[in-house]
Amino acid sequence: MTAIRINFDKDLVLAGHFLLKHLEREERHRLATAARLSHHARGAMIFQKGDPGDSMMAVIRGRVKICCHSMDGKELVLSIINKGGLFGEIALLDGEPRTADAVALEETDLLVLDRSQLMPVLTARPDLAFRIISVLCQRLRQTSEHLEDTLFLEAPSRFARALKRLGDAFGKPGPEGLRLDIKLSQQQLGCLVGVSRESVNKLLNEWQRAGVIEMDAGYIVIRDTGALDDIAGSCG
Repeated sequence: MTAIRINFDKDLVLAGHFLLKHLEREERHRLATAARLSHHARGAMIFQKGDPGDSMMAVIRGRVKICCHSMDGKELVLSIINKGGLFGEIALLDGEPRTADAVALEETDLLVLDRSQLMPVLTARPDLAFRIISVLCQRLRQTSEHLEDTLFLEAPSRFARALKRLGDAFGKPGPEGLRLDIKLSQQQLGCLVGVSRESVNKLLNEWQRAGVIEMDAGYIVIRDTGALDDIAGSCG
């Protein structure tokens, strides 16, 4: 971790965040005073599984992947946190070690809220605690869907569903279709769905020839959402 290189008004950052904007001004100012701003280069490890869970992070700029690794080094990407998203909230609430790794996918700036500063606010503001619980429930649902896909679906259906989720999170409508405003390598896409890079390459080529998607300078454009829905819904 290195010192942040951009000046931020931390009060404004908190006021604009979907969760923390509900605080009273004085509460928000106390948190802003205590919060830390940190910068992480592309590919930098923000924290690792097993590290102390003493803080929660809000993404101010950039994107973060939450992932875990098997004993033989295989990676599974659990989620990608976009600008405005939170992560690290599980360990923050229970005080236990981190449950996964967090890695900066690109140049990333974070607002870091320490557990010792945030827990008194959550105790005094049950409505804020419920909002964090809602985030946790959403994360649990995503993990459950991810696990079901991995266990029960073949690679094409799993990958199609992953592209649909990326479209929901990062899609930008355009004349050619829904452009995924996130550039992931074929290896990273494979880690997202638990398949090999070679399988991802094969599927991308097949779907591009069929007109389902288009590749544009490393970005995926979904051209035929109906066809992708059909593939995602297939279990065979």
